[in-house]
Amino acid sequence: MDWLIELFTAGGGVAHTVILYALVISLGVFLGNRIKFGSVSLGVTWILFVGILAGDLLMRGGIKENTAVLNFIQDFGLILFVFSIGLQVGPSFFTSLKQGGLKANGVAAGIVALNIAVMLVLYYALRNIIPAANNLPMMVGTLCGAVTNTPGLGAANAALEQINQIHPFVGGVPVIANGYACAYPLGVVGIIGSIILIRYLFKVNFKTEEEHFNKRNNNEAIKPHLMTVNVFNPAISGKTILQVRGFIGRDFVCSRMLHNGHVIVPNKETLLNVDDKLYIVCAEEDADAIVAFIGPVVEVEWDKQDVPMASRKHTVTKDSINGKTLGSLHPSSMYGVNVTRLYRSGIELFASPSVILQVGDILTVVGPEDAVDRFANKIGDKKQQLDKPNLLTLFVGILVGIIFGMLPINIPGMSMPVKLGLAGGPLIIAILLGRFGYKLKLVAYTTNSASLMIRDIGLVLFLASVGIKAGGNFVDTVLNGGIHYVWMGFLITVIPLVIMGIFARIKWKMNYFLIMGIISGATTDPPALAFSTATANNGIPSVGYSTVYPLSMFLRIITAQVIILLLCS
Repeated sequence: MDWLIELFTAGGGVAHTVILYALVISLGVFLGNRIKFGSVSLGVTWILFVGILAGDLLMRGGIKENTAVLNFIQDFGLILFVFSIGLQVGPSFFTSLKQGGLKANGVAAGIVALNIAVMLVLYYALRNIIPAANNLPMMVGTLCGAVTNTPGLGAANAALEQINQIHPFVGGVPVIANGYACAYPLGVVGIIGSIILIRYLFKVNFKTEEEHFNKRNNNEAIKPHLMTVNVFNPAISGKTILQVRGFIGRDFVCSRMLHNGHVIVPNKETLLNVDDKLYIVCAEEDADAIVAFIGPVVEVEWDKQDVPMASRKHTVTKDSINGKTLGSLHPSSMYGVNVTRLYRSGIELFASPSVILQVGDILTVVGPEDAVDRFANKIGDKKQQLDKPNLLTLFVGILVGIIFGMLPINIPGMSMPVKLGLAGGPLIIAILLGRFGYKLKLVAYTTNSASLMIRDIGLVLFLASVGIKAGGNFVDTVLNGGIHYVWMGFLITVIPLVIMGIFARIKWKMNYFLIMGIISGATTDPPALAFSTATANNGIPSVGYSTVYPLSMFLRIITAQVIILLLCS
């Protein structure tokens, strides 16, 4: 039995370290799956608490871990975590800032700013009264826990390590994970409590809110609309489909045409004649204009016509297609087919010629069966290829992200250059690769399961490392004023959410379900989103969450570093 005892107690060895992480992560995941408070679970955050317990037991047992190994695992886990988040939010990061998303993101940015403001007010107002409040790095950790944002904690940790290399802290780098752990549980409660409070402040009626949302937000406007029209306008007789598009000023795809009793697959140069039947796909908002100009909607049983037509879904899997526009493939003129719809990340889009294709896009292709098969070969349609991980993009992105993160940025008035660090650099590069990677011929597509696996592995390694390192000081932190981080964290959580929730409701007349999602997204808190969708019994909160999540995550990570670098250096 000596070898087994030594395996668990001989700190610093590879086998011992792997066993330690496996135990901490396994127990943390188990508790996250089993322990719930009502319908709310802390999820993988239990790994942090189990790590703190393990760190405390190791200290009491006199077992010393290899700090260099713990730091490496922590930083590598953080890099994997933030990089996978960047790739995930990259495609929607810029589009989420447009159109109706501006107000939603304005509310989210206001929440982020007020969270920081409340934290700084507490720090400057109480630092001479409460000793615990006089520790600014710990207050930043409390801020991250109050808004349940683990990447922000990682970014702040990285910034502290950066400062410590130039101006070493007395007594070592502050263990801000203790502040995070103290504030996190009530942070989750505060987020959900704020959502409930806003509901009762405005006496929200769920049925009225849903009807109001559906009336003001016609979701069909961004989805394809399918219809058959009869050419009735004699003015377009003898004109090409391309000319008719120009006359109407609306984009549409004509996938099939019934002319003199025969079905053909038209292209942009096909001439129209009175009484032709056209099977058209367009944006919902353009349908009325197309019908008014071309002719009325009619019913045609296309499957019973003389030419068998196929309508199938095919997936873009060829790297050479990545980044090309749909129009550049000339589906109608070269292949005799029409592409009517496009599915990307679960969203159905109108397949306009100008849309930029990405690996993983699913296209609805209509035409004769042999022509559809030829076009499928053109775009690849080898779904098994999507199962292969794009390791080149992953590690090139990490390489460039770390170099970018280490780039010193001199800001007047600061004693040291600002660096985005191991969190900010990879995050920004990943966002850019997710959106513009196709221009560099880099495929940013990753299957959802693979993306979640990379993200969660990075997260659990980071949380376990932080917990193990923080465990030795956690009890002392709690006994020496740690309880203050709990109630200060609760104020940091609730005050901004209530203020911005009331503002969004009164000033911008926002739908309550959207506010639920915005609050959940601004705090990047999945348990709050789960509560919101279950309470609303519809998917509207998810719309608000997905709209503000990319910008909120970016701001949380960047601002955590900036506060440390500006005020702690």
